[in-house]
Amino acid sequence: MADRIMMKNPIAEIDGDEMTRVLWALVKEKLLLPFVDLKTEYYDLGLKNRDDTDDAVTSESAKAIQRLGVGVKCATITSNAARQKEHSLRHLHPSSNATIRAILDGTVFRKPIQVSCIKPSVSTWKKPIVIGRHAYGDVYKNTEMFIPGPGRVELVYTAQDGTEKRAVVADMKGSGVVQGMHNLDESIRSFARSCFLYAIGEKLPVWFASKDTISKTYDGRFKELFNQVYETEFKEQCEGAGVTYFYTLIDDAVARVVKSEGGFLWACKNYDGDVMSDMIASAAGSLAMMTSVLVSPSGAVEYEAAHGTVQQHYYRWQKGEKTSTNPTALIFAWSGALAKRAELDNTPALASFAASLEKATLTAIEEGDMTGDLLRLADPKPPRALDSWEFTDAIAKRLREYI
Repeated sequence: MADRIMMKNPIAEIDGDEMTRVLWALVKEKLLLPFVDLKTEYYDLGLKNRDDTDDAVTSESAKAIQRLGVGVKCATITSNAARQKEHSLRHLHPSSNATIRAILDGTVFRKPIQVSCIKPSVSTWKKPIVIGRHAYGDVYKNTEMFIPGPGRVELVYTAQDGTEKRAVVADMKGSGVVQGMHNLDESIRSFARSCFLYAIGEKLPVWFASKDTISKTYDGRFKELFNQVYETEFKEQCEGAGVTYFYTLIDDAVARVVKSEGGFLWACKNYDGDVMSDMIASAAGSLAMMTSVLVSPSGAVEYEAAHGTVQQHYYRWQKGEKTSTNPTALIFAWSGALAKRAELDNTPALASFAASLEKATLTAIEEGDMTGDLLRLADPKPPRALDSWEFTDAIAKRLREYI
């Protein structure tokens, strides 16, 4: 134990739910604790603890990321009526990801993890497509209402001086539902700045898409502010770095993406980024092969897996089955967080370990040790799929050799 790699400062460790929680513990046991004297501040965002703390633990974890500068997060359940009944919850809390992203006011960058033995299902793609997802507001901070019968629904803005501005949402002829959502100019500007900074660092063209032809005010404001930030703050830097900026409608962007060669940053509004990152991940290979990094304007960074809690695998695991669930994205969340901690603390041994962990994971897959989601796509195809425990052991074996 004495020869483990030392850490100077901790990272915020945010545990989650279901199968990803099981794999979280497995990754720590097999791939981290034998090699690193791991320092973390632990926050349990499992569904029960969120309910027991009235979701205060979620806000606490976000503040820890701000304070420590680095966080790593497991996938968590967003509760709904079915989950409330299943887990006997007192309340339905909002998405923990949405809460953390709102506090950090960051942008989520999601990028496929590529291996040589798996080709994208979109044959034209030659380079990764990075999704830059705005991480504040819209449907994730919405207010909803069930309308029981006929009546008028209005949006009402009351200024600080008491004056009002009203707009009719709908004259309801019967029962139905309504939804109100918002965003903030400064958050949109932060989103644009983060995207251009990321693109300049990675030398990637920037695409931004919304639906301003239909949503002339809401999406129109996104288009206006994104362009304003580019013209007034980043145009010269982008041109100097060879980075281009392109705006189009979201439906046109989708059509262009599937015919492109890849190799660009696709900036998306919150919901668009949620959906399109899953599409990119799936087409590139697997949802478990997608990194996700939340970058705050303050410089704080949170690393997580881009996929969910893998509910059905968890139910099978509860019955005693060893599932073939792919932990690669979870591993890369840890390696990313450790690499960032190493950068901030100037600890080259920790940085080297993070790089070796990623290399061991990719080498295992490329040499035929992989889970079932990848086996179906691999060329050449290995004789069998490994379960998650066998796969993690295969990575650990290579990691010991590299270290």
